[in-house]
Amino acid sequence: MFFAPTLRTARFAPRAYDRAFERFAAEALAGTRRSPLVEQDEKSWTLSLDVPGFAREDLAISIEGAVLRIDSKAEAKRQFKAAYELPQDIDVAASEAKLENGVLTLKLGKLVPVSQATQLQIN
Repeated sequence: MFFAPTLRTARFAPRAYDRAFERFAAEALAGTRRSPLVEQDEKSWTLSLDVPGFAREDLAISIEGAVLRIDSKAEAKRQFKAAYELPQDIDVAASEAKLENGVLTLKLGKLVPVSQATQLQIN
């Protein structure tokens, strides 16, 4: 029998593959869905994320531009931390969050970009 050690280089084991496997293993061992179900229409996104065992008071949701962060507070029984970047900025005024039966549902409004273009007069 011949034994040849394998080299872990970008050519043989790309980092994206490693991370995908690590995410898969972490989700399988944790038993909860870490990536949200996402639905969208022309005005908003709807994200559904399993967070069993958390009360409304245990979670903090922050929005900065197109980044959504969900963190558990320090005094919560369990710890949870997730961040998601959406393709477009989020309209905070048109967004809402609901926690029901261990499922956090976020309806995030899409912020319509305002054009900063101005007309230049030709002399």
